[in-house]
Amino acid sequence: MAGKVVAVNVSEKKGTKKSNIGKAKILKNFGLEGDAHAGNWHRQVSLLAQESIEKMRSLGLVLSPGDFAENITTSGIDLLALSVGTKIKIGNVLLEITQKGKECHLGCEIRKLVGDCIMPREGIFAKVLEGGEIQVGDKIEVQEK
Repeated sequence: MAGKVVAVNVSEKKGTKKSNIGKAKILKNFGLEGDAHAGNWHRQVSLLAQESIEKMRSLGLVLSPGDFAENITTSGIDLLALSVGTKIKIGNVLLEITQKGKECHLGCEIRKLVGDCIMPREGIFAKVLEGGEIQVGDKIEVQEK
């Protein structure tokens, strides 16, 4: 299974939309440089499929990558089919899936602006095993267990 990076997103504060910066440095065991969610924990990087965003757009909402506070917006890869422990490679960056979905913050900016948040249902989270740089257009490869 392979896909590609549609957007690379960061924000300065948790619970807010992220902005697509096109490329970023990903630090080992930390996350995206300059992102509020980076740190020494199990959800260093968040991923959400463009296909999930399209589901919300089909409801008439105007949305962009990063609006659900995901770090990496993907395309062409079934993120929900990946199990915890699966490794994915983006360029020279290696991530390991640590969590699928999450508890939603009821007061988050995304839910207030959009009325719903798909990250709790369709987002996945990972820790950084090998750092490097990623950018829009990079290939995403699922590594066999």
